[in-house]
Amino acid sequence: MSGRKYTVARIPGDCIGPEVIREASAILEASGEKHGFSISWADYPFGADYYTRTGEILPSAAVDEMASMDALFLGAVGDPRVKPGILERGILLHLRFHFDQYVNLRPAKSYPRVPLPVRPKKGEG
Repeated sequence: MSGRKYTVARIPGDCIGPEVIREASAILEASGEKHGFSISWADYPFGADYYTRTGEILPSAAVDEMASMDALFLGAVGDPRVKPGILERGILLHLRFHFDQYVNLRPAKSYPRVPLPVRPKKGEG
């Protein structure tokens, strides 16, 4: 493959994060094969397991390493073993603010003739 090679930091996170990141990574690699680019993954262990084992959330040295990469791929964070907000603020929000990322986009698509479970709040049209 002669196309561009991207270096991507990958943090699977907690709960469904590792499963989602694993499948999404496979999709990105297949896209690379089709469109002429490749990805070199730099895996990081940060999440509840790492925090409960070490007491550390997100080392600044790791954030510095990630700053030199082309992208960051982050899975879900949060775990019942850890007080709510600790991992979310310490990983997700820390990375978001550090890299000046402010949009938390969750795209959704509505298909014709398929019931949509999302409804407006009472009093909203």
